[in-house]
Amino acid sequence: MLRLNRLFTLILIAFSSAFSGCDMDKEIDLNLPEFESQITVECYLEPGKPYRATITESTSYFGRPEPILVPDATVIITHNGKADTLLFKPGYDSDVRKIYTHFSETVVTGNPGDAYSLEVFDSRGRRVTGFTRFMPTVPLDSVEWSMNDERSISLLAKFTDNGSQEDFYRFTVHQDSLSDQKRTHDFYSNDRLYNGQKYAFGTSYRFSPDDTVFVTLYHLEPQYYVFLNTMDDAQDANGNPFAQPIALKSTVQGGIGVFATLSFDRKRVILK
Repeated sequence: MLRLNRLFTLILIAFSSAFSGCDMDKEIDLNLPEFESQITVECYLEPGKPYRATITESTSYFGRPEPILVPDATVIITHNGKADTLLFKPGYDSDVRKIYTHFSETVVTGNPGDAYSLEVFDSRGRRVTGFTRFMPTVPLDSVEWSMNDERSISLLAKFTDNGSQEDFYRFTVHQDSLSDQKRTHDFYSNDRLYNGQKYAFGTSYRFSPDDTVFVTLYHLEPQYYVFLNTMDDAQDANGNPFAQPIALKSTVQGGIGVFATLSFDRKRVILK
């Protein structure tokens, strides 16, 4: 055994000497394409809420991390032939803890089938357009919960799918408030496996007695469903040397981002 250990040690020394004499560093020059910034849009229309949009400018991967605002951007939302121009008026929604840059006092009605169009342009000639329509709300039939031996609670939200069409859903659970920081569950689904049937989305055992939770079922437009999935794929691929880059499929044309309606049913539950 001692002789084998000595032999192994000599082999390691030989390999170390061989590699120490090699220069493993090599500089590689990459000819990256010239980056062209685009207008970035984030605009969600929610029933009972005013028109609000966040307009920024995209930056390169190695560019400045903070968002670049576009104060000279003109933002127009049209509904039923009436065009509203949003003012550059940065604000903060404390309920969901989100910042917006453009605002109008016009309130979204949110009736099923209501159509809205978006146009954004600036002094540099850049122009972004978008179109969205309110989906009918799919109600939550019930929200049930169960407790395990460790007194941890899981949720089960039940609903009934419409069998006459292909549907897309987003299911979220928030704890204590509706801010992104309090979102505990968030996933998307189509109805190919349960078309026209009763179905349920569940959670893990992560809640405690007396917790307050907000359970939300969104009925999504197809293009918004695709956007959410490609956004997740792009985030997963970011920084992964073995993953291929993912192109984000925006719901707008001429720029980057999302213009979508939020059709949802929500239940606030106290886990007594």
